[in-house]
Amino acid sequence: MLEHGGNLRDAMLRFGRDDWLDLSTGINPHWYPAPALPGNAWHRLPEADPELALAAADYYGAPQMLPVAGTQAAIQALPRLRKPSRVTVAAPSYAEHAHHWSEHGHTLTQTPYDELDAAVAHSDVMVVCNPNNPTGASVPAAQLLEWAGQLAARGGWLVVDEAFGDTAQENSVAAHSGRPGLIVLRSVGKFFGLAGIRLGFVAAHPDLLHALADLLGPWTISGPAQHIALAALRDQQWQADTRDQLLAGGKRLRRLLAAHGIQSNGTALFQWWSEPRAETFWQHMAERGIWVRLFKRAARGIRLGLPPDDNGWRRLETALQEWTNKEPT
Repeated sequence: MLEHGGNLRDAMLRFGRDDWLDLSTGINPHWYPAPALPGNAWHRLPEADPELALAAADYYGAPQMLPVAGTQAAIQALPRLRKPSRVTVAAPSYAEHAHHWSEHGHTLTQTPYDELDAAVAHSDVMVVCNPNNPTGASVPAAQLLEWAGQLAARGGWLVVDEAFGDTAQENSVAAHSGRPGLIVLRSVGKFFGLAGIRLGFVAAHPDLLHALADLLGPWTISGPAQHIALAALRDQQWQADTRDQLLAGGKRLRRLLAAHGIQSNGTALFQWWSEPRAETFWQHMAERGIWVRLFKRAARGIRLGLPPDDNGWRRLETALQEWTNKEPT
């Protein structure tokens, strides 16, 4: 199983403290306030509520969407819906994509973002996180649609993971997902801060959505998750306020890092930078009760998300100042 952020139990076991400031995930620290559940929410089998898919299509601007148990469910299932193919995954990016496309007989190539255009001609499937996790890199929507057209012309797919796209809607291609060969993944875990309900959506041509639904089977989304997500997707005032808050928070985090000599990139929800002393920085933060995401392989660096409150910002600033003052070893 691949390593992910949010693994606070590992932090507690390794460093033996319980006052953690968790900045390891890029999840909104101010989650949507879940409404009260109906009395029978835990009793009834979770039939698919058609209103949930309609609300998602309206919020994300897609013609049609399929609710899934987190985008992880789709990431694991999509490679099973194709015969063995030549697959290009933009790199570095969310590791689960490459992990699952490397199975089921597919031939996997991981390609840097600036080389993707040349890779289209040699691919049957291309997978792009937009904006990217962990680096924050993005591809303009027009470029994605051009690639999608080239791939679809020979029966291929472009899979675009927009899990962090809620504050960068200008680059979303969800509105075009009714065409064959374009598949868009969205999540309520990041922007809405509802990672615990395990809910995401897939936008694609109806034929592909039917095939994916058949593969995933019945009762994939719990009743409580459907109820909470429906409220969140319809709450336009909360969405507008939260978008403004996150954009301001992302700018504040980038400025704070820059003030301590760190030139970062990212989104409204996280910042990332290539750090030559990545393990040392991670250790420095962990010793101060701040859990950040360490990347050791192709994307060697650090990613950290937004603190939840003023105390968290102060803790982070103090730790960064101590890092700046520390002599390199």
